[in-house]
Amino acid sequence: MKIYLDNCVYNRPFDYQGQERIALETGAFIYILEKIEKGFYTVVISEASVYENNKSLDEQRNIRVTSYFQLAKEFVISDSSDIERVKFLKGLGFYDVDALHIALAEKSKADYFITCDDGIIGLYKKHRDLIKIKIIGLIELIGLEVK
Repeated sequence: MKIYLDNCVYNRPFDYQGQERIALETGAFIYILEKIEKGFYTVVISEASVYENNKSLDEQRNIRVTSYFQLAKEFVISDSSDIERVKFLKGLGFYDVDALHIALAEKSKADYFITCDDGIIGLYKKHRDLIKIKIIGLIELIGLEVK
């Protein structure tokens, strides 16, 4: 299965773990990392992933997330042909960088775009017929395995 992880997924272990949901999603992310290392998942990253990570002011977080990126088997670069798709996704309500991530995930032909962002998931559910990739939450990905 080919997956594109939103940057919030890579950063989940650095969030405050006192909230049950965040702790569960951190555990799910670690589980997914193990599955990636064993070859069960193929991970796609993009120049948007690198750009967003490089904006982090926390050097240790930046280094650690960059190490996660090393597990990716595919790197997607945006070009002028992606501009219209990003504009379209922004018109649906997605923020700039989220629209770019989704457009590049679509371009990569990943099976799933995985996120922890409820806003992204809500917009996807509202406009699923207009989006060319399935967008699911981190915990939902784990649920797919037990079906």
